[in-house]
Amino acid sequence: MSSAYAKSTTLEHHGRSYQYYPFNALTDKFNPQRLPYSLKILLENMLRHANQDFVTDEDIEALVNWQPKAEPDKEIAFVPARVLLQDFTGVPAIVDLAVMRDAMQQLGKPADRINPLTPVELVIDHSVMVDEYGAADSFRKNTDIEMQRNKERYQFLRWGQQAFDNFKVVPPGTGIVHQVNLEYLARVTFERDGVLYPDSLVGTDSHTTMINGLGILGWGVGGIEAEAAMLGQPISMLIPQVVGVRLSGSMPEGVTATDLVLTVTEQLRKLGVVGKFVEFFGPGLKQLSLADRATIANMAPEYGATCGIFPVDEETLNYMRLTGRNDEHIELVRSYMQHMGMWHDDRTPEAEYSDLLVLDLSALVPSIAGPKRPQDRISLTDTKTEFATLASNHQEAQKQLIGRFENEGGSTAVGNENASEEGKDDTKHQGETFNLTHGDVVIAAITSCTNTSNPAVLMAAGLLARKARELGLKTKPWVKTSLAPGSQVVTGYLEQAGLMADLEALGFYLVGYGCTTCIGNAGPLPEPVSKAIKQKNLLVAAVLSGNRNFEGRIHQDVHANYLASPPLVVAYALAGSMNIDFYNDPLGQDTQGKAVYLKDIWPSSKEIQQCIHANIHAKDFTESYADVFKGDANWRNLEVNDSDRYQWPDSSYIRKPPFFDGIKAEPDQVPVIHDARCLVKVGDSITTDHISPAGAIKSDSPAGEYLQQQGIAPKDFNSYGSRRGNHEVMMRGTFANVRLKNQLAPGTEGSATHYFPDDKPMSIYAAAMKYKEQGTPLMILAGKEYGTGSSRDWAAKGPALLGVKLVIAQSYERIHRSNLVGMGILPLEFVDGQSADSLDLDGSEHFTVPAVDQHSKRVTVTARKENGEEVSFEAKVRIDTPNEFQYYLHGGILHFVLRKLAQ
Repeated sequence: MSSAYAKSTTLEHHGRSYQYYPFNALTDKFNPQRLPYSLKILLENMLRHANQDFVTDEDIEALVNWQPKAEPDKEIAFVPARVLLQDFTGVPAIVDLAVMRDAMQQLGKPADRINPLTPVELVIDHSVMVDEYGAADSFRKNTDIEMQRNKERYQFLRWGQQAFDNFKVVPPGTGIVHQVNLEYLARVTFERDGVLYPDSLVGTDSHTTMINGLGILGWGVGGIEAEAAMLGQPISMLIPQVVGVRLSGSMPEGVTATDLVLTVTEQLRKLGVVGKFVEFFGPGLKQLSLADRATIANMAPEYGATCGIFPVDEETLNYMRLTGRNDEHIELVRSYMQHMGMWHDDRTPEAEYSDLLVLDLSALVPSIAGPKRPQDRISLTDTKTEFATLASNHQEAQKQLIGRFENEGGSTAVGNENASEEGKDDTKHQGETFNLTHGDVVIAAITSCTNTSNPAVLMAAGLLARKARELGLKTKPWVKTSLAPGSQVVTGYLEQAGLMADLEALGFYLVGYGCTTCIGNAGPLPEPVSKAIKQKNLLVAAVLSGNRNFEGRIHQDVHANYLASPPLVVAYALAGSMNIDFYNDPLGQDTQGKAVYLKDIWPSSKEIQQCIHANIHAKDFTESYADVFKGDANWRNLEVNDSDRYQWPDSSYIRKPPFFDGIKAEPDQVPVIHDARCLVKVGDSITTDHISPAGAIKSDSPAGEYLQQQGIAPKDFNSYGSRRGNHEVMMRGTFANVRLKNQLAPGTEGSATHYFPDDKPMSIYAAAMKYKEQGTPLMILAGKEYGTGSSRDWAAKGPALLGVKLVIAQSYERIHRSNLVGMGILPLEFVDGQSADSLDLDGSEHFTVPAVDQHSKRVTVTARKENGEEVSFEAKVRIDTPNEFQYYLHGGILHFVLRKLAQ
């Protein structure tokens, strides 16, 4: 039955006729113009797919009748225009497509039924590490090491590029996925088969939301869900609440977009926007460049929102011109958005919102965030005192630990006799001797698309470096410095402005075009520095222009991590310490012995804007992206097989996963989970980094031991993120973060648990394998915000392969909950006020959960203790939509899609 509302019409533009789906057929009964901009994008999407089996007129009416204050309970389908991948999450996604081709043939169907139906673009940006730094050849050396480490992965991606339709790869050394998307890949208005519609996407990275700054709706999903979208499946979602942020005023002198986004993150976290759309509007919008908007949109995961979107307006088109987009397409964007009633200008009426935050830009102050959460903003005036408190707590904890150790008759290790004294050490590095102490900054990284996509803060960093250099200031010798921009355009305009030489003079040489330090690819610290930190238990710091600073993420030796603007990163490199009040303490002395303060070298807004206008032009972007998919000779010369099915060579990077072993044409019934044992019990704010780390692999970890058994030396381990195409590594790396504290193994960190049948401690992987041998299902007990952080599908895949069938938490991060369902793991949620602790569950119990069905909202969990006592409690079933139940029934979303495509 055809829809009463889906009526296409014709738009004539520059001699061409296009079809599009306006809201005209709705206006007799409804008022779609009251809807927030983001919901208009969803509405158009539904109208365009209204005659397919997953969209009904009832769905359309539910959206256009959206009630801002209502709790989301109506499921709709969303079909993104495209899918965006980065290589850490993209490699396992393409591995899954490759193994699905094998499974399709196993079901007696042609392998090429598995093919992306939606355009897919993958940018290789997550693999380069800062192995080399502080020299003119750092970039070349890091690139050579990257290609050597990742040859097998890159060969696989080259195979995928020629084997699958609708799949393009941006080779390594080009840029960061979200900045490449912003500067080149994004269309704003999409055209396919003569039909116009808003560009939209899902991506396998949380910070896919950066593109919201360009007025494009997109957000991060798990790799599992992204694979289904590639194969033509709609994304199931509940019609969200939309929080409006009204901006007013203008930013004061000396305040950057980084200060703005850290304030937005802090305030929206306090307001509570998890699972909601956030939309920015108001008179202050005109004061923000497109790059400022992209910075704010990028950190939507940090403030907890699904997206943080800005409207399409004149500034959007200005940015498209700046980045070299086609003039005819730019005018088509304007015409289409105006015809749709989705263009924003001074006459646009204010939409209705579920909640409202008012932000006065003129009240902003310079800030950083840390030491381990992006929402923990600290005004720059308070950073010294805040760190002093942190250091005092750290030192007191060390004294108590050592005192307890000595009272028990312990003795300090040889060479560490002074561990209980003040944290200092004589350290020699680069021809200098210095005392490393608490608060010293050992990493200063200009990194991440969050800030390197913004010319204002990059030019500010360069100008600050120039002034510091002119006055004779130098970076402290213990600071590992790096510049890793999100695109080649950045180094181009810094060189054009003459600022690269100034940054290099302070040690900020180009180390790579990729995520580097922001995702934990900081590389090793100099051995003398690392040794001093460990010997003296020093609380040292990293300062980076990134978006995440979770504990254990940046570097294993560094426990205090601070997010800051690029010019502040340079300033902290000069200071070399967190123990500085930038307003009252000097950074150092000039060549005449005169004290130099931050205010003496901080560039003015006028200087920054003059630098931008003189040195950034559209041709810089068009030339940089002219051959973006071509790659260098190393990439082009990779040998690949031309078969439509992958040959699965013997590789430590790419292995055929067992997800579809023994798959049948029809699924079994949903089982009872009987006598499950707890593998991991954790508290609040457990991130996907804790569950499935992306960083370095320790040699004594289960994954490290496995790799050494394969003949791979620790120096060649690479990272967990780079080995996500090898399930054997990833299973062993599950819950192996060095900062994970499993309450079943008190006093330990990392992969440790208690194996209850033998009453023995062992690694989480070893225990899981013993449970699997006995056919015992496993479960996880968790606190609030379980699975927060990156949209990491291995944080669900890993537990599934370990045998986890059930998670019970107080609350979940949106993407991770979806990923658990997508891997056939049942997510349950304690009812309000209850927790594992309040129910006196210590994790030693046997847990039983009856089979759920698609109508189950709550279920009774029975926990039997070793003495036979039973604790029964109600838990919410967090399978949120009918489609999700189908995924759970089939054992996962990919099993569901595979069976559907095989029919």
